[in-house]
Amino acid sequence: MKVSIDWLKQYVRFDATHQELTDSLPMLGLEVEESEDRESRRLENVVIGEVLSKEPHPEADRLSVCSVQVCKNQEPAKIVCGASNFVVGDRVPVALPGAKLPGGFKIKKSKLRGVDSEGMMCSAVELDLGKDADGLMILSEKPEIGTPIDQIFQKEITLELEITANRGDCLSHIGVAREIAAYYEKELVLPELKFQAPCVEKPSKDNLIHSLIVDSENCPLYTLSAIRGVKVGPSPEWLVKRLESVGTRSINNVVDITNFVLLETGQPLHAFDAKKIDSQSIQVRQAKENEKITTLDGTERTLDSDMMVIADSQNALVIAGVMGSVDAEVDDSTVDIILESAWFKPGNIRSTARRLGLHTDSSQRFARDIDPVGVDFGARRAIDLILEIAGGQAVNEIVSLGQAPRSSRTIEIEKSFVEDRCGFEINADNLVQSWKRLGFKVEGKNPWQVQVPSFRSEVDRPIDLVEEFIRVYGTSDLNDTSVSVPALHRDNDQSYDFCDRAIENLSGQGYQEVCNYSLRSVKEIKMWFPHLKSDCIELSNPLTADHTHVRPSLLPGLLDALANNQKNLNQLSQVFETGRVFQPGPRGNVELVSVALASFPQTMDREWKKNENLNFFDIKRVIHRFFHATGINLPKDPWELLETESAPWQNKHATKKGDVHKNKIEIYAGIISLAISKHKNIKGPVLAAEILIDPILLSKKRKVITFQKFSSFPPAIKDLALVSNQSEPAEKVRSSLESVANQVANGKFMVDPVVIFDVFSGQGLDEGKKSVACGMRFRSPDRTLAEDEVNQAFEKIVEKINQDTPYTLRT
Repeated sequence: MKVSIDWLKQYVRFDATHQELTDSLPMLGLEVEESEDRESRRLENVVIGEVLSKEPHPEADRLSVCSVQVCKNQEPAKIVCGASNFVVGDRVPVALPGAKLPGGFKIKKSKLRGVDSEGMMCSAVELDLGKDADGLMILSEKPEIGTPIDQIFQKEITLELEITANRGDCLSHIGVAREIAAYYEKELVLPELKFQAPCVEKPSKDNLIHSLIVDSENCPLYTLSAIRGVKVGPSPEWLVKRLESVGTRSINNVVDITNFVLLETGQPLHAFDAKKIDSQSIQVRQAKENEKITTLDGTERTLDSDMMVIADSQNALVIAGVMGSVDAEVDDSTVDIILESAWFKPGNIRSTARRLGLHTDSSQRFARDIDPVGVDFGARRAIDLILEIAGGQAVNEIVSLGQAPRSSRTIEIEKSFVEDRCGFEINADNLVQSWKRLGFKVEGKNPWQVQVPSFRSEVDRPIDLVEEFIRVYGTSDLNDTSVSVPALHRDNDQSYDFCDRAIENLSGQGYQEVCNYSLRSVKEIKMWFPHLKSDCIELSNPLTADHTHVRPSLLPGLLDALANNQKNLNQLSQVFETGRVFQPGPRGNVELVSVALASFPQTMDREWKKNENLNFFDIKRVIHRFFHATGINLPKDPWELLETESAPWQNKHATKKGDVHKNKIEIYAGIISLAISKHKNIKGPVLAAEILIDPILLSKKRKVITFQKFSSFPPAIKDLALVSNQSEPAEKVRSSLESVANQVANGKFMVDPVVIFDVFSGQGLDEGKKSVACGMRFRSPDRTLAEDEVNQAFEKIVEKINQDTPYTLRT
């Protein structure tokens, strides 16, 4: 939110410099994103000039040659001008040679179509003093000739503040001023309200509205006020300057007043043209399914029954809390107006704005839970300004239906509670005064009864009051104290330890870690996991349309990372992530620990020597190393080829192992569906894997990894090929051979892990058979093995293979 320093000083008088204020606001929880000081916006060599003569340019129909008096004691300047909205005697801003205008444009003497020009007469836009670019800026007040423009239009210093979601009260100048007043111990001065008409439930005969009906649970409080005989026209200069200083365009005096009050108090308002309201009836209701409305931005929008509207007897006139329609807008022909001020449920407005993709100043404030007491204050403040600026006569009543949705809350708190949380002794008077300066009412003595004001919806616990005190006291003024607390141990946090080991192992294997949001869009989940869409966990009121559901997998985020890197020609092509996911189980959703990795099989590097492309066996090796490093056993189930369309995996190019609901582990590996990769704008296939683990498994005692000393003696190497069924996994053959070899060795010597160096099927083998060639290495830690000893062991291994396994030795 952008705030003006001069505007803030209307409510609190403070002497802090611009820099001091910029430094203190973050201490109050109001982060300053951007600031603009007066010095950086000075307009040098721009003065007030009076047009003495205006003659046509001899060589250009649209140019004029003017004589302009810019200093009483100097000759008039000759200036060529292309504007047409001025006459002799007008006083306008004149940029003299040497002036530097906003945007870096420098003024110098020059010739325009053969005529010398000694400066430039300026528009409001050229000086960054307004939005009107249609002609020169005519100064009707006729300031003194030669007066620097900076003295006439002192630029307002502005701050761009980041307001957190729980501080809707600070989305206004009064809200920010209240914080500043509390910090600097100054008085907060609120505008005096002159309109003191009573609130009534039914409009009188004198009212412009004959009936008001509230038929929606999303509107606990709704008020209407009526004003006759207003004169709609341009706003006074002070109001235009106030609005433009914070980036709001002036429209007309009535609309500008509603915008001014919104920026001043935080209360959104809406003004109707009374003659455009059918049957003089207003109804607050839910929209009809597929009801149409053309909003003030000229867009026709389709509504649904979850959205709320303000309607007359025929049509919807306003999308409640978001934007009005063209059907009842205030324009230059408006004479009588109806002013709306209400409190709408934040969740409904937030949902409506998100689904329509229509976020406005009003919806932002309603979604942040505005002050219900401000509904009446904002209405009366606007009526005062309308009567002052646009004239007219207000109907002496405010029609009000409903009650404020929350009243003041009282929290009991003791001094010892605050001191225990702060870690130092606190003066009781300072504590009480800090709360009072923030608008809290304090009664009693330790313990105190602290009444929370209506504009602070987020304060409801004693610890919140501690935070409020610290904000005003100043975190920078806290003394350094040593804190003695029991150390936190992770002895029982197996999930954290597992993810730590996973990160270490996969980083060591060349993958780089990424961290993605844990929320995904329903559209994405539907594409990736169509079988899960009805069971995914959905947020009740998500902040954005792209973060509506808890993620069921880490893979979508990994493909986002790969797509971004490929698009920007980054060399990052292997990524992984660890985290929690939620997937449907036999009895509802279950939380699982997930480890996912993804990579491009083909390298993106343009090098003279190409690296070999990755394949399924490479990622399988990564998985085996991962399980070995984390001390968890792989499921004994065989790898199962996914032969049917099983999103997000490519048909017949991915496998599955285990079942997380049966043996606590489930593994997928292979190529991501090419359709999904294409949707992510990824060129080429993506090789990926995801490991799903039940957290219960991590709580069990894991296998301890042991290491043996390397032998310094040379090994004896033996190779053999075993014939097995074609469907038999080669790994099963290898592990059977390794087991037999260790049985034969019986501790007399060591057997290194058996390795597979060839798998063959075809000529020389029976149909349905294959040959798996393995290499074995025997060695002793304290001697060189004799040839006879090795040969005897090898013969026993062959004999035992023939006797105890279904495999035969290939001859």
